Amino acid sequence: MKTFSLVVAGVALLAALFPAPLFAAEKYTLEYKFQPDEKVRWEVIHRATVTTTIQGTTQSAQTKSVSVKVWQVSKVHENGDTDFIHWVESIKMTNKLPNRAEVEYDSQADEQPPAGYEDAARAVGVPLTEVRINRFGKVLDRKQRHIQQGNSDDNPIAIPLPSEPIAIGESWGEPHEITVALQNGRQQKVTTRRRFELKAVEGDIATIGVDCQVLTPIRDPAIEAQLIQRLFAGDVKFDMAKGRLAEQKLDLDQRVLGFSGPASSMHYLMSLEERLLGPHEQLAKNPAKETK
Repeated sequence: MKTFSLVVAGVALLAALFPAPLFAAEKYTLEYKFQPDEKVRWEVIHRATVTTTIQGTTQSAQTKSVSVKVWQVSKVHENGDTDFIHWVESIKMTNKLPNRAEVEYDSQADEQPPAGYEDAARAVGVPLTEVRINRFGKVLDRKQRHIQQGNSDDNPIAIPLPSEPIAIGESWGEPHEITVALQNGRQQKVTTRRRFELKAVEGDIATIGVDCQVLTPIRDPAIEAQLIQRLFAGDVKFDMAKGRLAEQKLDLDQRVLGFSGPASSMHYLMSLEERLLGPHEQLAKNPAKETK
């Protein structure tokens, strides 16, 4: 009996010295939610500056675009899977290349696009991709309806969400394959990983940190130059009540040396901003100029 009392006393002492948390960390459920025939619109602002140095000559190219991205929901299944058509409602672009005047294109104002913008003009107002995702953003089916030059069907469609409730500070990841072109004309798959972390929750808005890493060992700078524009990092705000992305801000600042000879270099600066629009919200008259 005396031994039993000593054991109980010892357990009580340990409990006092190392108390269990008073409250378990609160967990949050992140899921996409849509309605049949719903049209969801986002304003997307993309800026990029690419500076290259080859054989002692440095040149810089700048691009800016402001577009309205649309998900036209066609069906919501009982299990939460959602079918939608992705298309672009409008786009305003500026492009400044070395030793050339700046070129602008506004799909809502210009009847004919300037030279070099024909492909962008053909992609406005038409179905681009037919997609089915589950309620956690996993792509279950994807069909390209309109092929765009320079566009790849391995571009992410939706921010993936954790399949289980998650607490602030916890993270999850998604492997992602990117196809790159080799100098011999062949293609190679490169494995990357997108990492996500629930950083904060305020009301219905969850802030998710995002970054991307290359997992496949890369020793060819020419391949690195094709990958750097995917290595973004930043924050995503997800509206848990509405079940969709509310806004995101991603940035990229990467350099590659030797991509085109020993003395060559490339510096890629990019920013991507996206925000959810109201059902009838219109953009500024000329946001492409205002966001320079």
